[in-house]
Amino acid sequence: MDEHNTPASPAPAPVPPPRKRSRLLWLIAVIVLAGLLVFAFLGHRAKKSGSGRHHASADASTAQPVAVESVKTGDMPVVLTELGTVVPITNVTVQTRVEGYLMDVKFTEGQHVHQGDLLAVIDPRPYEVALRQYEGQLAQDKAQLEKARVDNGRYQKLIRQDSVAAMTARDQQFTVEQLEGTVKTDQALVDTQKLQLTYCHITAPVDGRVGIRAVDRGNYVTAGQSGGLAILTQMQPISVIFTLPQDQLAQVADRLRATGSLPVDAWNSSNTQKIASGAVSVLDSQIDTATGTVRLRAIFPNQDEHLFPNEFVNARLLVDTLHNAIMVPNNALQTGPNGQFVYVVKTDSTVDVRNVTPGITDGTQTVISTGLVAGDRVVTDGTDHLRAGIKVTIPDDKTSTKPSQPAN
Repeated sequence: MDEHNTPASPAPAPVPPPRKRSRLLWLIAVIVLAGLLVFAFLGHRAKKSGSGRHHASADASTAQPVAVESVKTGDMPVVLTELGTVVPITNVTVQTRVEGYLMDVKFTEGQHVHQGDLLAVIDPRPYEVALRQYEGQLAQDKAQLEKARVDNGRYQKLIRQDSVAAMTARDQQFTVEQLEGTVKTDQALVDTQKLQLTYCHITAPVDGRVGIRAVDRGNYVTAGQSGGLAILTQMQPISVIFTLPQDQLAQVADRLRATGSLPVDAWNSSNTQKIASGAVSVLDSQIDTATGTVRLRAIFPNQDEHLFPNEFVNARLLVDTLHNAIMVPNNALQTGPNGQFVYVVKTDSTVDVRNVTPGITDGTQTVISTGLVAGDRVVTDGTDHLRAGIKVTIPDDKTSTKPSQPAN
């Protein structure tokens, strides 16, 4: 076969020269790098824009919402609260003065009785028998005395006639005097037995309320026995004794001298409920050196008997009343290194730290001696993150949200 007639194989693809291939790779790299730079630049701008918006919103939220209240003036009572004890003005243990069997009990436990009411009866028969015996002895001695007086009169006539010895007449006179003494003794015994009969009927020595009976009917009782028959307590009026620190004695004593008495309210032991109202007019005569206090006694009518003997109460003594005093709510007061202060809201809605000098308080309001004037607005809630100069908002302040009126 002729080699000129052999079919030719396909020609291979042309290969670019090395310089052109290198130039193509550099072009691709530049395009990729440019893309990366553009992507990084756009991401940085987006991040910066987001950060700006975050800071803007943070700046807008730095204003702290708070509650405020205007400083006012008013009357503040000067009240001293001290722990006291209800003490009856009269508290009597009903005792028997004679001994014997308790025949009858005329009272019921818890009964109110009046002075002179019959409470109990002790068997009077032994004393009645003794009374009749002494009355008989008295009658006998009186008869002897009368006989002796008649004899003495006769002897006195005979001695004037010199018909009897002077000694005999004198002895008869002594006999009369002796019998007179005997009759007086008998009369005293009779009176004693009558008194004993009276003591057999036990009566109430004062008005009051009878407590639980200590002895039942039928028991043998003796004079002065422990516990007596019952305890009689005067309930109306009743007193409360409480102590006052000696540092406050001068103030209270001056007011007592000026007014004669000071009003007192008795509150329960938890100091949450008022029980009764009364007045104090008595100071003790000396200070207790162990406690540095002086005792006072307040008297209460106690018509409803809500004050009970030996009950612990809180005595609130009204000493004076401050008029036109500057007062703030207690929750507006803060404590710092320089003492107590308040946050005052200024006209530009920023707060200022104002040091104050607090005075007396009634539990909700406190008198301010220095540092504030009437009309100042103090922060009462939301003080946790406040500092001087910070911007605040008052959610319930209608004046800050009221739209302005168009000018005419």
